[in-house]
Amino acid sequence: MATAPMALVAAVLSPSHGPRGFTSKAVVPPSNPRAAAVPHRRGRRSSSARCAISTVNSNGRLAEADRATAAVATVGLQDLQATPLLRRERHDEETITMIARVTVHTDSILQDPGKWSFGSIADILFRPNWLRLELVSSELDPKTGEEWEISSYAHNHGRHDDTEFTMVLEASFAVPVSFGPVGAVRVVNEHTREMEIGGITVFREGEESGSDAVTFHCNSWVHPVDKRTFFPLNSYLPSQTPEGVARLRKEELQAIRGDGQGERKSYERVYDYDVYNDLGDPDRDLDTKRPVLGGKDRPYPRRCRTGRGFTKNDPLSEKRSKEAFYVPRDEAFTERKNLTFKAKFALEALNALGQKIRTKDHKSLSFPSLAAIDAMYKDGFRNHPEKDDLDWWSSLIHELEEELGHFLQFEMPEIHDKDKFAWFRDEEFARETLAGMNPLSIQLVTEFPIFSKLDEATYGPADSLITKELIEEQINRVMTAEEAVKNKKLFMLDYHDMLLPYVHAVRELDNTTLYASRTLFFLTADGTLWPIAIELTRPKSKNKPQWRQVFTPGSDGSVTGSWLWQLAKAHVLAHDTGYHQLVSHWLRTHCCVEPYIIAANRQLSQMHPIFRLLHPHFRFTMEINAMARNLLISADGIIEGSFAPGKHCMDLSSAVYDKFWRFDMEALPADLIRRGMAVEGKDGKLELTIEDYPYANDGLLIWDAIKEWVSDYVAHYYPSASDIAGDEELQGWWTEVRTKGHADKQDEPWWPVLDSRDSLIQVLSTIIWVASAHHAAVNFGQYPYAGYLPNRPTTARQIMPPEEGRKGMRRLALECCWTRSRRSSSPRWRCRCWTCCRRTRRGRSTLARTPTRRGSRRGRSVRRSRSSGGG
Repeated sequence: MATAPMALVAAVLSPSHGPRGFTSKAVVPPSNPRAAAVPHRRGRRSSSARCAISTVNSNGRLAEADRATAAVATVGLQDLQATPLLRRERHDEETITMIARVTVHTDSILQDPGKWSFGSIADILFRPNWLRLELVSSELDPKTGEEWEISSYAHNHGRHDDTEFTMVLEASFAVPVSFGPVGAVRVVNEHTREMEIGGITVFREGEESGSDAVTFHCNSWVHPVDKRTFFPLNSYLPSQTPEGVARLRKEELQAIRGDGQGERKSYERVYDYDVYNDLGDPDRDLDTKRPVLGGKDRPYPRRCRTGRGFTKNDPLSEKRSKEAFYVPRDEAFTERKNLTFKAKFALEALNALGQKIRTKDHKSLSFPSLAAIDAMYKDGFRNHPEKDDLDWWSSLIHELEEELGHFLQFEMPEIHDKDKFAWFRDEEFARETLAGMNPLSIQLVTEFPIFSKLDEATYGPADSLITKELIEEQINRVMTAEEAVKNKKLFMLDYHDMLLPYVHAVRELDNTTLYASRTLFFLTADGTLWPIAIELTRPKSKNKPQWRQVFTPGSDGSVTGSWLWQLAKAHVLAHDTGYHQLVSHWLRTHCCVEPYIIAANRQLSQMHPIFRLLHPHFRFTMEINAMARNLLISADGIIEGSFAPGKHCMDLSSAVYDKFWRFDMEALPADLIRRGMAVEGKDGKLELTIEDYPYANDGLLIWDAIKEWVSDYVAHYYPSASDIAGDEELQGWWTEVRTKGHADKQDEPWWPVLDSRDSLIQVLSTIIWVASAHHAAVNFGQYPYAGYLPNRPTTARQIMPPEEGRKGMRRLALECCWTRSRRSSSPRWRCRCWTCCRRTRRGRSTLARTPTRRGSRRGRSVRRSRSSGGG
């Protein structure tokens, strides 16, 4: 998902930018030939009382850079005579020299050479004054009661990396001894290009590593039209903010919130909310029109507002941009991250292109065999015979094609690399429900019989066909079904009520189908799960009654029975893979997290301790979400084109958010307890229902570490509950998360109230868990498990044969029950599955008794069915 280059706005500023300091010969160190700066005051006075004063060098003459502004200097001196206190007392006060060292990054020339000209490069390297710094005291001026600032320009000190244009600049300040601790640094970029300020260190000259040094971690882009304020690493609650920077703290927050008007520009850093109304493109194609997600009809979290206009064909849909979707400038990928992402994306795009070239003439056909699927990967499989009878030129071309094809192949996924038939086994099917890429859906069966909560008049009977007798038969009657429930031995993947309302809508789409499903597992004596039943359901319609059937592993001992079980598993895996991508991954760890990020930036200052705690866990999330809206979850995007619900994918995600998402259940312990996978013991510790549950075993260790860290952090900054209740920024953040970020659920009673340290610790631990460990669990296993399609299919294209009656079963018998055997000199086809043959006809099947030669009509139909089937 390569992103479009960020648009830059070039602004040529005048030589004079705001007030400058005045200094005399006495305060400039003899060893420093540069012009030094002295403080000027900033408050609510009119601009005429704060006129700029030109810098004077050690010889008492105007500095070279200021000769063009001599007239301004004259006015400044006249005004200065009206304020003799500043002229005399500041002049006589003892000063010390402070150094501000700045690390500056720019866009790489190699990344986008079109943005750079010789003049812009020379401007950075040779122009002495293009970055202006203002040191702001943490204390008010004792003489005037106003803000106290010192201004100076930074000069080149060195360059770390020519490729990425990383530079180190230094500015020198003559600071009065009464100036007090540095409370902020204001940065003005007077270049025509935006610059990324990596970090700033302010220290006394000659004491770089001294205890008085003040460090600023900026990592933020400064645009020519912007004036940025950065605060040191010291964290302050709003009530503890130093007086000298209290106004700047509020001013920065107000700038980030914006006014909610107009289209956002790529260089801006404004955070605001909007609904998901930009997933379709009706102006290009009316078929891509998608409903708005967010509101009473389709509840959904909010995204970052971009402010684009609406489409002509749908006044509710926002226009799509040819460039990348807007995200606040500081949320975008860093250059290194962007280059890495583009390289990986380009490689995967080449792989996908290779498969597209190979299959361009066979898009409507299924894979003829497992070997054809294996041919997509780099393990030596080939889907065609060798061509030995070629001339040297054709042979060379063929050799090049082979080498290029190998380069365009995918890496072999880990699941297939270790065991090529692991995907086929029931043991692996059960294991991955606990330790695969979606370990968040398995739940304990607590009630039996099993019933649906959907309306019977609309969807058919609510009771399940998984009966007491069926369960006891599958577990060899080692206990009754009631005892299995009581002893916590039955577990289930339940996608019945979630998928049933979408079955008919999905079946109207081309080349796909859908069922609602329940999959039942039994916990064996050795602590492992074993699948015992799968129930697939199609709801009733106007013309057809409800269809449903339970499939069990090899219940009748026939080949068709075994393949029906495998097909049922494939349908369940498609359901589980779709739920993983749409809910466990996208909804819970990306979509629902974005409101926390927007609210934190709007309501929590950079110097707020909670902002600094959460910020590392939010890094790059908004950029990835914007890419997802552009390529993944958009109309006709990768998700719609790959997963069973098709264009209903995001509608389904909204339904799950509406019925099942709760913030208080997002924490790991609460989630495990809700699903019956753990219970709270008398000592307060969790006891797992299944001991070998890697997601819970490892996850609880991480959860405990997160909560311990957050507890110590909160206790340090909030000695009492009153400090939490009285923190206006913290309360504003949490209120905005509920009322704006998750506005459709703002009236739910389960939202925590931030009135104690325990509630704050729980909220922060939950957010950090979801954004870090939960996301890692559902993200990093995607290719190792789902990269091999038979192991994790994303969609099912054929209905189950029993739904078609005798016709479907006969087709299944032809596809999977006929084996080729050679007798004498003529090939014959004979059915080996006497069980299914007895079901299709009395006694032995006519198909089994009648030899079919290669040239016969029936023989041709059999070969066609075998070549187009699944092996």
